[in-house]
Amino acid sequence: MEKIKVVVVAAIVTIGVAVVSMPAQGSPAELSGELTIAGSTTVLPINQECARLLMEKNPALRISISGGGSGHGVKSVGAGEIDIGAASRDVKSTEMEIYPDLKPVGIGKDSVAIVVHPANGVSELTMEQASKIFTGEITNWKEVGGADEAIRVITREEGSGTREVFEKYVMKPSEREIAGEASVKPSNGEVRATVSGDEKSIGYLSLGYLDPSVKAVKIDGVEATVENVLADKYPIVRTLYLITKGEPDEVEEAFIDFVLSEEGQNVVEDMGYIKMTGEVTPAPTPKATPTPKVTPTPTPTSTPGFEVVFAIAGLLVIAYVALRRRK
Repeated sequence: MEKIKVVVVAAIVTIGVAVVSMPAQGSPAELSGELTIAGSTTVLPINQECARLLMEKNPALRISISGGGSGHGVKSVGAGEIDIGAASRDVKSTEMEIYPDLKPVGIGKDSVAIVVHPANGVSELTMEQASKIFTGEITNWKEVGGADEAIRVITREEGSGTREVFEKYVMKPSEREIAGEASVKPSNGEVRATVSGDEKSIGYLSLGYLDPSVKAVKIDGVEATVENVLADKYPIVRTLYLITKGEPDEVEEAFIDFVLSEEGQNVVEDMGYIKMTGEVTPAPTPKATPTPKVTPTPTPTSTPGFEVVFAIAGLLVIAYVALRRRK
């Protein structure tokens, strides 16, 4: 009798320990390792916020975010110096020739606004006037209805996605180039800071960087707003990209998937950009399978330990029946 009682108690304790120690069925794997992302300063705030949210959910994951411009992002990811590159323009055919395994994925849309100081009396320009200002043909604000003051032109560096989109839509249609005397700034933030502190200056910014410190001028009577971009009224629009070298590994894919998720797309919208609509179709590129740098803890397809539990439960039943027969 005492031996049977001992068996029953042991079985109960073993079942309890087994159940407590088993992981919850279907619980998501926690990501771990390190991820480096660099490139477009337009995409920078999206990446920073999405990285923060993803690291909150995965404490063992470390994501490093930096800018440097679209050209830097494309080159660095193609050379294998970073895990994910960010670009606010399409990947060029020349870049694809050098780095044929680049895999760009669209994660949002944006526009570029021409901005002046809020105190500037000019609130509207034609596309022709804008191109002449940036090429140096118009040099005084009075020529476009403003004060008798010299215009100071602010532009972005070569390789900037924002600059390339501006040139594509504003300068190239009239076969003009940005004046060599223009003051060059390395980021959207610095352009905004410069224009907000200089009543005579003019520059251009990503739509997501607009705030009350600068004034976006209308172009051909149309305001630079998300609504007008979506309605195809405002003439400047572009896609924002995250780029991997070949097929993304599990952690890279997890970050991109998060940005494309409902939560990530809300970040895109909250930052002043435009959500992706419909299914994202990346540009076709040759596939490659890189060696993963970090691997998340795998999620088991079935919950381990149940076989042991069932075996012990069977033993418990047998012991119970034997105990009943002894009474």
